[in-house]
Order: sequence, then structure tokens, then C-alpha cells
Amino acid sequence: MKALQYRRVGHAPEVVEVPVPEPGPGQVLLKVTAAGLCHSDLAVMGWPEEQFPYALPMTLGHEGVGTVAALGAGVTAVTEGEAVAVYGPWGCGRCHQCAEGKENRCPRAAGLGILPPGLGSPGALAEYVLVDSPRHLVPLNGLDPVQAAPLTDAGLTPYHAIRGSLPKLLPGSTTVVIGVGGLGHLAVQLLRALTPARVVALDVSKEKLELAREVGAHETLLSDGEAAARIRGLTGGTGAQVVLDFVGAEATLAVAAASVAVAGDVTVVGLGGGTLAVGFGGGLPFEVSASFPYWGSRTELMEVLELAGRGLVSSHVETFTLEQAPEAYERLHAGEIDGRAVVLPHASSPHAL
Repeated sequence: MKALQYRRVGHAPEVVEVPVPEPGPGQVLLKVTAAGLCHSDLAVMGWPEEQFPYALPMTLGHEGVGTVAALGAGVTAVTEGEAVAVYGPWGCGRCHQCAEGKENRCPRAAGLGILPPGLGSPGALAEYVLVDSPRHLVPLNGLDPVQAAPLTDAGLTPYHAIRGSLPKLLPGSTTVVIGVGGLGHLAVQLLRALTPARVVALDVSKEKLELAREVGAHETLLSDGEAAARIRGLTGGTGAQVVLDFVGAEATLAVAAASVAVAGDVTVVGLGGGTLAVGFGGGLPFEVSASFPYWGSRTELMEVLELAGRGLVSSHVETFTLEQAPEAYERLHAGEIDGRAVVLPHASSPHAL
């Protein structure tokens, strides 16, 4: 089968031929119908060799959906031909967090060498992907695979982040979304679907700000040195109750710190390498909470897919073949992808949506 692999540190990923994996006891083999590309893949491929934590070569892709192609011994929870999404943050399955479906918080996974697909384990940017357990599969229930693939991370992560701040997103409140890319454009829609808050979107790209308006942002602002002052002006000087930073660079975190209200939330999702000073004298208003969410729970993924199935959330996508995936990563790195890039491993040519 064909797979997109990161083979050498510092080099572009390559499309190669590898054997189709065979499911062992308890495992499930999926025929991949769609797989999303993520900025975190670029972050991983940007790590220097001395810091690189995974074995190479590594098949990329941590956003995947497909149909069940084969079952390992003992698997009865899914059936061949069933359309499913892959829940990515695999845990041990035995601790309290995993028992609650919160495998993104599993304290034992790292010590046991359990790694997510595409982030240490073979991922979904291939014609087939092996899933370690049927508990990591969620039914699509008729949802378009191209729409569903980005929701497994780009939808799940902001949903998880927003849910933690729902008590503060009341009528009259304001939330700021910094970065209207793959995650940010879905965050805007989730905020509109889940809350009555005013949504203010920030980005350096006018095209992405236009996308933010199309998907429901009430206000859009260029993310520059005046952005925080403009947010203060929009909120009568109080600032935003919730700031979601999907970039995570020094400049955007400075905007977040300067625009959040007293007792507000600053949630850092992006992997831009910046730091946020927390503590008295650190620049944040009193009683601000800072968080750094990691994916979400299995039940939250089910909820995101349900929202999409009801037409309340929609991924803005550009599709590529597997052979075009290296080019798609280059365009993603250059900021030329609006929304999410989605690869169709079994397609001979992309189709526009």
C-alpha cells in the first residue's frame, strides 16, 4: 500500500510503498477514506534530531476516518464495512481517566509506550491504518468522511477547550479566537452553536478573516499590535471573558494576555512556541485561569460528530491525493490553506468541496 512517511529528520515526507498491516487479536484494520493534515505535524517535522522522540520512518496522519476492512481475533464491537472515525489520543484503557473516556488525560500512556496514530504510531496518511482497539472507533452515522476527518482533532480540540469555559460564556460575554485556520474556523462555529457569546476573530490574513465572517464571527480584527486595544474598545474596556489562542506564538500570547478580562480564561491551543507568564506581576489580570488543552475525550468526539451531523459545524476543506500530500504540507506551512487540508488516500484526483 502507499503511505506518506516522515523518514529523515529535516527532510520532507515521502510517499512510499509499505506492506498492508494485518490486525492482531483485538485490533481493527481500516481502509482510510480521508485523513486531515495538521500544523502539529509541521511542528513535529520541525524538531531537531537530538530532540526527536519517535522512531523513523513514521507514517503521518492523526486525523483519520475509514471503513472497517478486517477484524482481529476477538473483535465484535464493529463490523466489516462500517464507516468510523479514529479517536486519536490512545490511553491504557484501565485507569480512571480512560474509564471515563478521557484517554487524552491518561497518566500511564507515555510510560507504557502507547502513542497516537501519526504521532509515534503508524498514522492515517496511508491506504490502510491499524487501530489498536475498537474502543478508539466512533461511528460516522452517515457523515461525509471528508467533513468528518478534520473533526477528530481540529473539531475535537476546540470543542474540548470551549466546554471548559462554558460557564463564562454567558449573554453579554465576549470570546476571542486568535488564528482562523484549521482549528480556529471550527472554533468560531462551535462557539456560535454552543454559546450566546460575541465572537471576535483575529488573524494576520485578510482571507482567513473573511472565512471567519462566513462561518459566524461577529467581529474580525487584524492580529497586530493594536488588536488588544481594539478588543478593549469593543468590550467597553473590560476585555474578553475567554481568549482562545490557536497560534501560541509570543506575539499572539501577548495579545491574549492584554485582552483577557479579570477572572477570564486564556486557553492556549497552538504550538507556536511562545510562553505565557502566569502569576502576580506576570501581566495577566487578577484571577485569570490559563489552560493548555490536549485533544478531548471519546464522548466529546461523539458530540462533535453529532453537531456536524445536525449541520451546526462544517469543515472548510481543500482535498488532495496521497501523492499530493507533500505539496499540501508545503502549502500549509506557507499559510496557503484556508480551513483544513484533507487527503483522500484512494483517490486518483482530488475533488473540490
